[in-house]
Amino acid sequence: MKIPSLAEKLIDQYYADLDQARQSLVRHSEQVATLAVKVAQQIEEEVDIDFVDEAAWLHDIAIFLTDAPEIGCFGKRPYLMHGILGAGLLRHQGLPRHALVCERHIGVGLSREDILAQKLPLPLRDMQPQSIEEQIVAYADLFFSKHKTGKRQVEDVRKSLARFSPQKVAIFDNWHARFDPGVTG
Repeated sequence: MKIPSLAEKLIDQYYADLDQARQSLVRHSEQVATLAVKVAQQIEEEVDIDFVDEAAWLHDIAIFLTDAPEIGCFGKRPYLMHGILGAGLLRHQGLPRHALVCERHIGVGLSREDILAQKLPLPLRDMQPQSIEEQIVAYADLFFSKHKTGKRQVEDVRKSLARFSPQKVAIFDNWHARFDPGVTG
């Protein structure tokens, strides 16, 4: 899959001297974008497919700012902050819609209550995917890790979300019923 020119420009800008981080980001983003575009093309709802492609490539743009040495990222912030940090980068680039995908893609999204209850190092606000495009990118992201190359199975995704709450699993199950184009396994 070809990187959209907007995404390629920003990846080149932020990852010029970060070979391992860039490799992790590009591999993961390609996997997420491939699945997200397949979902967008096959569902009945109207979806901005070009935007889904770009947003999927950019949803993790700020991982380089986080402390995740296993994927070549040596920043100072906790990895969980990559979504909110990426939203800031993309807003600065004049991409507010892409920024929302960044901010809202963690798991199936984070509510104010999640942030409070788990004492997460994030702004206290709702960060749950709202638009169909945001939901598709978050859904596709659940199937791929930056640490492993294969695609996760549906049951593995469900188990990982169950650690947080049955409501998170219910959101995923709803998305899966809406979005599964028969390619997620």
